[in-house]
Amino acid sequence: MDYSRDIDKLRHSCAHVMAQAVKELWPEVQVTIGPAIDAGFYYDFDKKEPFTDQDLRKIEKVMARIVRKDLAFKQSSMPRRKAIDLFSSMKEDYKVEIIENLPDAEVSIFKTGEEFLDLCKGPHVASTGLIKGFKLLSVAGAYWRGDEKRPMLQRIYGTAFFTQKELDSYLKMLEEAQKRDHRKIATRLDLFHIYHDTAGAGLIFYHPSGAMLRKTIEDYVREEHLKRGYDLVYTPHMLKGKLWETSGHAEQYKDNMYYFKVDQEDYAVKPMNCPGHILIYGSHVRSYRDLPIRYFELGTVYRQEKAGVLHGLLRVRGFTQDDAHIFCRPDQIKDEVVAVLDFVFAVMEDFGFKDLNVELSTRPEGSMGSRENWDKATCALKDALETKKLKYGIHEGEGAFYGPKIDIKLKDAIGRPWQCGTIQCDFNLPERFDLHYIDENGQHARPIMLHRAILGSLERFIGTLIEHYSGNFPLWLAPRQAVIIPIRPEQEEFALGVHEALIKTGLRVVLDNRNESLGKRIREASVKKIPYQIVIGAKEVETAQVSVRSHAQGDWGSMTVEALTVRLSQQIIDKT
Repeated sequence: MDYSRDIDKLRHSCAHVMAQAVKELWPEVQVTIGPAIDAGFYYDFDKKEPFTDQDLRKIEKVMARIVRKDLAFKQSSMPRRKAIDLFSSMKEDYKVEIIENLPDAEVSIFKTGEEFLDLCKGPHVASTGLIKGFKLLSVAGAYWRGDEKRPMLQRIYGTAFFTQKELDSYLKMLEEAQKRDHRKIATRLDLFHIYHDTAGAGLIFYHPSGAMLRKTIEDYVREEHLKRGYDLVYTPHMLKGKLWETSGHAEQYKDNMYYFKVDQEDYAVKPMNCPGHILIYGSHVRSYRDLPIRYFELGTVYRQEKAGVLHGLLRVRGFTQDDAHIFCRPDQIKDEVVAVLDFVFAVMEDFGFKDLNVELSTRPEGSMGSRENWDKATCALKDALETKKLKYGIHEGEGAFYGPKIDIKLKDAIGRPWQCGTIQCDFNLPERFDLHYIDENGQHARPIMLHRAILGSLERFIGTLIEHYSGNFPLWLAPRQAVIIPIRPEQEEFALGVHEALIKTGLRVVLDNRNESLGKRIREASVKKIPYQIVIGAKEVETAQVSVRSHAQGDWGSMTVEALTVRLSQQIIDKT
């Protein structure tokens, strides 16, 4: 049994049950669409008054009654014109609009028992009684068809499981997730800010501690790429509109791009880095002996995202990718993809993630390029995955518009999946830009282009790290690795010496000699989750030692500065 598909069927069925309950409580409300989504479902409603928490409880009670009745989900079909008349008589204007835009002569209808009718292609579970555990979670606004010029609807989110035990486990995880919300933790640790009103939504301002965390990640990523034979490049933040027409982004991605005029000519802020890397490749004649060529850039890109989907660091309008493009010969594809897979798994282990899932996404509707090229690219990715003997799921029709892709998802400390690395095999862009190399016979040959990222968006990855560690970063990542706290002013001179000695070893150490009580300074260091507190009193000055307290492990006792340096440096090397 494909469990993921089956659970989607259950959740989609539960969305129908929720819509049925809403219509029973508020017959005048219009229903729109209600799909299954990751970890749950939603349904959008046109209702004048906002849904309250009390309303959600009322809906749940009616849903429970519908579930107890064990009503069958029955599918039928009817001619398109008849369906329009039916839903018009029901005053369901949104359903009518959906039907009017369907190309099919017949439309699919689902009936729940004899009590609720909905336009839906399914599938559904056999009956409502199979829904053993469900919960309505929240209400949010959502524009009809995602269009800001269309009516604002109310979206009720919920989840459902085959058993109450599974639901209870999920709700417990949600409770823990709320505690780990990266936005709340970032406020306490003073990591970043989003100035919605003054600077714009979805744009991140990193404060000193957040900037240090980001720098640490960037430095690590650069060094790891250099070790593996990548060349660093930098490309402009804006490029001519014609270039985006050549790449296909103007056709496939224009609604997500920012366009503007320069000297009466169209320019666009880059949403992706690939065309810039293509231009660098095309700047010289390449030999088959030069390949593979691997370009790496920490490239900042900008994409138009709807205001309603923006979410802290996890969904933004401006973000930086650890982006690379590999130009290679056909016979090199498998080895290069295998090397990227090894790279992703090694990096994720360094960051503390050991549970990874792999997914292969195939050709979507409206894709660019020939089926033959798509088949070649898909086979190349499958070949690499099978060479590595990796288990992977297949997502039909969810590839990028220019090629199939492998996505690697990590699981965090409480079991949630997060998208990180991606590898995309592209036969199309090299063709559109007429890229070539000179083969061993002196003839022009077309290179293959691999798009890949290890972390993906740095912003999203930092948000993931914050929630995974709940702000308690391992020493090598911590923006401030230790704080030195002299108990009294007469110990400050010795504390300054310790501070200077630790700074020279490369440790990120701050001195807290404020005129505050020892207890308050220790509490603040703990709240900010600084890994080590180095307390200096009269005894420490007399013995030329320091008293060390670990945020994670408690009191370490007294030791020399040299011993402390060795111990902390080893932790940083080991990334523990």
